[in-house]
Amino acid sequence: MSLPSTMRVSVLDTPGKLRLEERPVPVPGPGEVLVRIASVGVCGSDTHYYREGRIGPYVVESPLVLGHEASGRVEAVGDGVDPARVGTRVSLEPGIPQPYSAETLSGHYNLDPGVRFFATPPVDGVFSEYAVHPAAFSHPVPEHVSDDAAALLEPLGVALAARAAGKVQLGNRVLVAGAGPIGLLVSAVCSLAGAEVTLTDVRAERLEQARRYGASGTFTAAGAPVPAPEYQVFIDATGAESAVLSGLSRLAPRGRCVLVGMGSDTIAVPVPLIQGRELLITGTFRYANTWPLAVEIASRGLIDLDGLVTSRHGLDDVEAALVAGARDGALKAVVTP
Repeated sequence: MSLPSTMRVSVLDTPGKLRLEERPVPVPGPGEVLVRIASVGVCGSDTHYYREGRIGPYVVESPLVLGHEASGRVEAVGDGVDPARVGTRVSLEPGIPQPYSAETLSGHYNLDPGVRFFATPPVDGVFSEYAVHPAAFSHPVPEHVSDDAAALLEPLGVALAARAAGKVQLGNRVLVAGAGPIGLLVSAVCSLAGAEVTLTDVRAERLEQARRYGASGTFTAAGAPVPAPEYQVFIDATGAESAVLSGLSRLAPRGRCVLVGMGSDTIAVPVPLIQGRELLITGTFRYANTWPLAVEIASRGLIDLDGLVTSRHGLDDVEAALVAGARDGALKAVVTP
């Protein structure tokens, strides 16, 4: 089957303004594959760029294609890539690091300062019908894994990185703040590790999903009493200062705090509490080396990735996808180019 010469792309011109554009279908270079995009999950970062035009130091200064949680099927390959990969289904790991940086060589390629990441200015994302990507970061997925689930291996990778950073073990009591897609997946992977998970959120309708994703105890943060310190691990998926401070107060001595959510640029932390309990605080930045385990989890149906999807949208309906998260009961909007 011959490929078309052009494709449709959703472009963010300026904050709040999207348009459809016809662009040439890209040609894969050495070591690359051309992927027909099947499903793209909408991340909170996409919504932030759409509404605000920036996230911290990353500023939209020219037209940008959003979208970085993607799956699809290989349609063509560049030099050096096995032609047998044509026709295979893949999940795209959206960050492309420099191959010989100190961070990449140490295995922490997510921290490479030169990484090029889908939909992070000025790098285009994949709200498009086709995209080229390195074959090494286009991970094969089994046919029985849906396109949506294959795309959501990306947020699953975020959750797996958070679990690893918190050193979650069998029998740990884990507190997770935020019952959005990331918080639910963090809850699920910690439960798979044998932890007892409590999930908090200020939106009661989101907590209705909590038990489906491994949480054994749930309560809303609004007006809830602060119990005695009892958790070995606290993972924040909100970025809200109030949630972080509340979670820190609930950590037992030598407890571990992992900051995943992006919200407040600075937080006034309770130093006496941190010192007195010898709390350990770390952050996570995306993920590294998570896709093999994520593919295995999806392949075995250990986590219901498809259950996170609450709406689907075409390329001509990207704006609705980007604002869908504000609706009651909404979790994950998906764009299907």
